Amino acid sequence: MAWVILGVAVVTEIIWALSLKWAAVQGSWTASAVPVTLSFVNMGLLAMAMRGLPAGTAYAVWTGLGAVGVTIFGVILFGEKLNAVQMGFIALIIVGVVGTKFFAQA
Repeated sequence: MAWVILGVAVVTEIIWALSLKWAAVQGSWTASAVPVTLSFVNMGLLAMAMRGLPAGTAYAVWTGLGAVGVTIFGVILFGEKLNAVQMGFIALIIVGVVGTKFFAQA
């Protein structure tokens, strides 16, 4: 169950990071409330996942997949550029996350 909660935390992390850019573009106080609210939800989910997973494992998966997701959706939603070298390093992050999950004790 901890892995499922961590998966939801990763999705929330991606939405949170993308909402920061959206709030900056909107430039209103109400738009700024979205990332603030999501940060509490995000941290709560990560903390719940850490009840059943080692902290280092949970954090590595959370930050790694979060970074990959934000990069991909940044390209899709905001037209950000990504070159081949960056894609290679993102692939390395994915390999690291898969390896972390595969060899995790929980």
